[in-house]
Amino acid sequence: MKKLIAGFVFGVSLTAMAHGAGDPEAGKQNAAACQGCHGEGGAKPIMGAYPKLSGQGERYLYDQLKAIQENARVVPEMAGQLGGKSKQDLQDLAAYFAKQDISVNQADPELVEKGAALYRGGNMASGVPACAGCHNPQGKGNEPAGFPHLGGQNADYLAKQLSEYRGGTRSNGTNAAIMMDVASKLTDAEIKAVASYLSGLN
Repeated sequence: MKKLIAGFVFGVSLTAMAHGAGDPEAGKQNAAACQGCHGEGGAKPIMGAYPKLSGQGERYLYDQLKAIQENARVVPEMAGQLGGKSKQDLQDLAAYFAKQDISVNQADPELVEKGAALYRGGNMASGVPACAGCHNPQGKGNEPAGFPHLGGQNADYLAKQLSEYRGGTRSNGTNAAIMMDVASKLTDAEIKAVASYLSGLN
């Protein structure tokens, strides 16, 4: 697992150098359509199953936008939304949303203890590593490695993504191999608990 993660970090570091940084102001001009579903600044989606884009790392956002555009990551709600956009357009959008503040939700009090234990310590019995090892103890992610900011993200969205990793329907990108392995060991109850905990983590 350590070799897999190290190889991935090295790979995304090389990829990060392959294209220029985005222009947040240019991205703002193209973000109006996104805000119809994801809310102003990408901070308040109209549905809990939609992700918050605000505060995500530029690296992660660009990678996901590109994957969705190329149908490497299939998101039916995004069909046709990125058609005709250049790589620089996607980079600009990523830069814009990365600059916005992420809002924090209210975690279910009954799930906080279980979710926190899993996020911070994993589950040694089933071989689940601590999520905080890659995503930061405060859930801020890892920008150079392209690991997403999870703190404050919608619980429904997080649970859906973990379930998709577990079922193999989200398998794009090198990081998917890591997440599919982790998610394969998670129970439904663990997914619900850690997703709720993260939604209130700041």
